[in-house]
Amino acid sequence: MSLPKQAPTLVLGTKSLSSWSLRAWFALKHLGIAFHEVTLPLDTPEYFQRIDQYSPTRRVPAFIDGDIRIWDSLAICEYANELVGGKGWPAERSERAHARSLSAEMHSGFQALRNCWPMQAAARGLNVALTEEAATDVARVDSIWQECRGKYAARGSWLFGEFSIADAMYVPVVLRFDSYGARVSTVARQYMTAALADRHLQAWIDGAKS
Repeated sequence: MSLPKQAPTLVLGTKSLSSWSLRAWFALKHLGIAFHEVTLPLDTPEYFQRIDQYSPTRRVPAFIDGDIRIWDSLAICEYANELVGGKGWPAERSERAHARSLSAEMHSGFQALRNCWPMQAAARGLNVALTEEAATDVARVDSIWQECRGKYAARGSWLFGEFSIADAMYVPVVLRFDSYGARVSTVARQYMTAALADRHLQAWIDGAKS
């Protein structure tokens, strides 16, 4: 009799701070993929002592599934999408291309926003003025959310109606905007409200408090 396959492992950074870890974790949760969690405290001797066994880049997140190792958030999301038969992206090709473009934009951009408003998942009421470049990033995110909700709101509360990897890529920004009190459009605020009510995001926030 063959032994049951061991669930894969997701290696995370500190939940209050690690936005990239949240992206992979959130996607795996929404796609229904069971996994073990290993959390390494960022910027500590323990982190640097242990990270080499998981990630060649010495960064989190990392995903270990048997002999397979993946060390980038978007790559983990794409692997998870394959595990669930493509359910991580919209079914229609043009919408899938749109969702992938927005996800790649988040993956490679918005550096000014990241620098100005680092994620502090459990914090509220933070008062940090935006730089001009960060304010441009906020406006761009707002416009993305308005566009998606304008097109797909009838299908559900996520960016493309049903959950997709695009939501996983933007959910840390939801937390940033909530923590720092971003001034956004009514449509963007509605998206934030729906995302913040999600049980998986609430579980992450609870973990960030501990």
